[in-house]
Amino acid sequence: MLLYDKPAGITSHDVVDAVRRERGCKAGHAGTLDPFATGLLLILLGKATRLQRFLVGLPKTYLATARLGWRSSTGDPDGELAETGSVPRSLELPTGTVRQRVPMTSAVRVGGERLYKKAHRGETVETPERDVEVHRAELLSSGDGLAHYEIECSAGTYVRTLIETLGDAYCAELRRTAVGPFRVEDAGEEIEAARVGELVPAVGAALR
Repeated sequence: MLLYDKPAGITSHDVVDAVRRERGCKAGHAGTLDPFATGLLLILLGKATRLQRFLVGLPKTYLATARLGWRSSTGDPDGELAETGSVPRSLELPTGTVRQRVPMTSAVRVGGERLYKKAHRGETVETPERDVEVHRAELLSSGDGLAHYEIECSAGTYVRTLIETLGDAYCAELRRTAVGPFRVEDAGEEIEAARVGELVPAVGAALR
């Protein structure tokens, strides 16, 4: 498994394609990042791609920046932006079990097709709701129309949707700093499957 620090402006699929061409082997990832987001991707190489199902459910840690007094049609910088000038009174984000509606920009399949493909055609459909767990949402600092957070959450949490609960705000920057026990500071490191199994019990059980 390769720990990869994804830059902004490319998709997770772009990263996997580049690694696949460079290494000349099968490759996949264990949890996507939006194009505007940066940070840790777990890239699985060769036979390790079979471990994907044990890794996608690991909890995630993010650094997120909310732009206040603005709204975005997609909840992030890639949507249509509109300045409202109405700054949220409270900068507290919800924690615990949070009910979220899956955004149209997600890769979730509805009717056999990924939602973002429908969105690109201008279609809108009723998207599913689901419960996620926000373990911690700490306000690190705020000022100049921005609020900076560190968020620990379950897999499947849409941070941009969480930011939108503030009211007039969208997620201007998002960086994933950890996936389970793996840290972005270790990007570039390759980890053997046996070592992954030591760090992630479900993987260890599958390898035995």
